Formats: sequence, structure tokens, C-alpha cells
Amino acid sequence: MDFLTVIQVLDSTVRLATPLLLACLAGLFSERAGIFDIGLEGKMLAAAFFSAAVAAVSGSVWLGLLAGIAASMVLSGLHGLASITFRGNQLISGVAINFLAAGLTVLIAQDWFSQGGRTPSLMGGARFAPITLPFADAVAKVPVIGPIYSELLSGHSVLVYIAFLAVPATWWILFRTRFGLRLRAVGENPAAVDTAGVSVVGLRFAAVAICGVLCGIAGAYLATALQAGFVKDMTAGRGFIALAALIFAKWRPWHALYACLLFGFLQAIALRYQNIDLGGIVIPVQAMDALPYILTVVILAGFVGKAIPPRAGGEPYVKER
Repeated sequence: MDFLTVIQVLDSTVRLATPLLLACLAGLFSERAGIFDIGLEGKMLAAAFFSAAVAAVSGSVWLGLLAGIAASMVLSGLHGLASITFRGNQLISGVAINFLAAGLTVLIAQDWFSQGGRTPSLMGGARFAPITLPFADAVAKVPVIGPIYSELLSGHSVLVYIAFLAVPATWWILFRTRFGLRLRAVGENPAAVDTAGVSVVGLRFAAVAICGVLCGIAGAYLATALQAGFVKDMTAGRGFIALAALIFAKWRPWHALYACLLFGFLQAIALRYQNIDLGGIVIPVQAMDALPYILTVVILAGFVGKAIPPRAGGEPYVKER
């Protein structure tokens, strides 16, 4: 594998890791506040559809992004209402959101566009265009540094840079602000937070809202940047992979980045190297496509016992009177 091929694989890794990273950070905020969210997949799927649909109709990718975020936040609000206000089972609520999004997106897409449950292909201003960083073209031919800067760091859409900037932003919010301290405390000991006069319900709804925003951006990225429109079940389990990465990262932002890059790298390898011949033994393309999902199972089996979630996670808070 030559140096240029390595750069191309790493470039694909960054692109494929972006939606995983956004969804992983979304789950990080929610679960740090004590709200387990299996519905990441459904929120991403709804955001992908509505962002693509609005972008196709309006011709504006930014309106599509807002529509995707709005759709995701509506589902986040439903999850918060069920699990926080009515103290329902958080896992069942998340599963219901996944089923709801999977069915409604195809149904509405078929009703609006009559293209077999997909949206029209996005072009021009309806898609996020790649951004060329300053001097990228000038240094492209410089050995080593040139390809890294011009091919790997430059040429991504704005949502990719937002996703990677969200990592230090998440770390700063959670570990360097009063809001983050209270958010983490709600996930560990909500009774103590309530005793201090801080609203447990308010903090948990805030975490769920942040989760909705990040899932909305992740879904919009899939439909308007990584691909050119919405197709049925286009999230392809990314929400569940993000949950696995979150457990692997032990609910820490920087570790989440590394975990998502690992999953993105495996997806990039699976896409680039298919039907590999190992001395007469051909690895089928299906095996390579399944590689990221196999790793998900292996990681969950190997690390779920060692990763300790927030102590109050999954438990509805009942205020003592």
C-alpha cells in the first residue's frame, strides 16, 4: 500500500466517521444525564429524510439542515416526554422511535416524491460542497505534507469540520462548565442535584435536546454531504455502531473520537478492498461489508463488562416529597 493509497483510505475514514462521531457525542450528552437513547438510529434516519426532502424542494442545503435538526428534535422531544415526564422505559421508547422513523420516512417519501421511498438526487446548492482550505492547492505537490494537507485535511464539507470541533467543545462543556458539572451529576445522583435546587427534569430535557441537534446534523450529513439524497434505511445501523463506540469510549469525548475513527477506518477498508484474494482464498465482499458490525459485537462482548455507565442511567427520577 503506497502513501497516496493510505491518504485516500484515511480520507474515507474521516468522511465515514463523521456521522458516527456526531451520533456518539449525541448519545454521550443524553446518557451522561441518565437518559439511555437507543433511538439514535431513528433520529438520524428522520433527519436524513427531511433534510434531503427540504433541500430537494427548496434548493437550499441550509434549509435542509434546519429541517433535519427539527425532525430529530421532535423525536428527541417524544423520547424525553416518554422517559422523563411519564417515566416510561427508556429502552422501549428508543426502540419505538427507530420503528417509527423507519416506517414514516419511506411512507412520506413515497407519498411526496413517488420514487420508491427515496428523494430526488440532490445537486448544486442542495448539497454541501467540499471546502478547500487556504494554500491547499499550492502545497499539494510538496512531499508528505502536501498530500496530508490537501487531500486529508482539506476538501471536506463544513459538517465534517463541525463534527471534529464538537469533540473539544463537548469536553469543555462537560468538564469545564457549571452546566456540564450539573449534567454529569444528574446522571450519577439526581437526588443530590434536586436537593441543591437544580431542576433534574430541566437538565435532562436539555441533554435530550442537545442529543437531537447532534443527531439532526449527523442525519443531514448522510443525505446532503456523504450522499446525494435519501434512500430507505440509509443509516444502515450507524446509530447502533455509535452506541457501541460510546460504550467502548466509556462515555468520554476524546475516547469517542478515537473509537469512531476506528469504526470509520474499518468501513473505509471494507469499501476499498473487496473480494480480497489471500493465496487462493477469496474473502467475499459480504464479509468485508460485515466487518464493522462484527467488530461492534466483539467490542460489546469484550468491553461492556468493563465500561461502567452513569449510575442513574436508565432510571426515571421520582422526586421525594
